[in-house]
Amino acid sequence: MEEKLKSFKRLLQIMDDLRSGCPWDKEQTLDSLRHLTIEEVYELSDAILEKDLDEIKKELGDLMLHIVFYAKIGSEKGAFNITDVLDHISDKLVHRHPHIYGDVEVSGPEDVKNNWEKLKLEEGKTSVLEGVPKSMPPLVKAYRMQEKVAGVGFEWEHTRQVWDKVIEEMNELQREVETGGDKERMEDELGDLLFALVNYARFIKVNPEDALERTNKKFIRRFQYIETESVKEGKTLDDMTLQEMDAYWNKAKELGL
Repeated sequence: MEEKLKSFKRLLQIMDDLRSGCPWDKEQTLDSLRHLTIEEVYELSDAILEKDLDEIKKELGDLMLHIVFYAKIGSEKGAFNITDVLDHISDKLVHRHPHIYGDVEVSGPEDVKNNWEKLKLEEGKTSVLEGVPKSMPPLVKAYRMQEKVAGVGFEWEHTRQVWDKVIEEMNELQREVETGGDKERMEDELGDLLFALVNYARFIKVNPEDALERTNKKFIRRFQYIETESVKEGKTLDDMTLQEMDAYWNKAKELGL
């Protein structure tokens, strides 16, 4: 523990030095750091998907720097400091884990999640959905919203019911397209279908964000294979037919790309 505290104290001191002596660090604000923090979170996400533990370590360090940076700016404004930040999260964790710090009994992870949402309402939240950030990417937001309402009982009983909903929404989208529906109507139906698919993913315990990103990475690998292999044979994508490109694509699949 002493070594951990020593390392954290060193980071706090470095932040003080940078804020007072570095021209770039001195001019940063809460707003200017925001987009950089989002970028760091995505870089951490990439490292996790790649299962690159060394890169995860580095990206966690970058995020820790941002947390300390925000706390430093908060202290300069007289609003909060790093002690306030740490005490707040510690107090919240103790309060929301009564099965650890109290006499509440739970039977598993689902009970913990459900208790968490109920405790948030007891803390003065007026809606279960209050904690979902407005700026969160839509796919992630849909997943989190569904998780949160499920925690208070707004949930399908069986996976088959959720799949039936997916089929229902798919058919409604298809009918809208076939009858020449306007763009807004088709957008509504497509949104309903995507929302239902996210819900189904949650029921089968697959994170849709991770699943889609893995598919994105797979698509990149296979398409870049088409680009590199076709060049070796003196071909350009503009001159190739879809069938020719598809042959390279299938070869990439055979190679496990």
